[in-house]
Amino acid sequence: MSACELLALFDLRCQRERNVASTSTGSLDSVMAGLGEAACAEVDSDTEAVAGKGFKLGCISCKRRSEVPGSATVEWYFRPKGESDFVPIYTYKEGGPNIEHDLFMDRISWLGSKQSNDIQDASIYLLNVTFNDSGTYRCFFNRILSYENYEYNIIVDKVVHLTVVAKATRGTASIVSEVMMYVSIIGLQVWLLIEMIYCYRKIAAAGEEALREAANAEYLAIASESKDNCAGVQVGE
Repeated sequence: MSACELLALFDLRCQRERNVASTSTGSLDSVMAGLGEAACAEVDSDTEAVAGKGFKLGCISCKRRSEVPGSATVEWYFRPKGESDFVPIYTYKEGGPNIEHDLFMDRISWLGSKQSNDIQDASIYLLNVTFNDSGTYRCFFNRILSYENYEYNIIVDKVVHLTVVAKATRGTASIVSEVMMYVSIIGLQVWLLIEMIYCYRKIAAAGEEALREAANAEYLAIASESKDNCAGVQVGE
């Protein structure tokens, strides 16, 4: 497919999407609002924090059957780097959050599920991260699923290995992704340039062909007219 055809197809598709969006925005918003609370995706936490800044410790545990009502409490534990034992640092229960360790006093805020006892997101936010925060964190969900005739208890354990650095570093994956992005952009621009040159030459060739055909037609018309005139003169003589 040439660049000309590609651009025409893209414009047509954009116009169709705008028409659909203008008539369905309201219904789409209502559907998304209804699904937003039920949506859940388990995403691993970041593992590198910068000293002196805040950091989100992610901990998500989605229910396998969202239609079953449930409730959960959350406990966070911490094992400093080089130590062997975990110590409790934070709990979140029906009574609210509670910081359990002096090292984290006034430095933890809740970023998890709000206004619901059915907790699926137990993420917390560390304020003013220090090098002493390096170590292993464990997040425990104590979940109770309420069926019609019984309750089922399940405990979910998530682990985060946190490293605190003086300055943010870029991972290899990030660098490779950025390089590939620039390569893709340059490649696309080169391809578009080639296609534009091809289109220009094709249009120019078509124009020249049209001019030649017009000139030939005009020549034939003149020749035919001259022939008719000559025939008329001979008849007159």
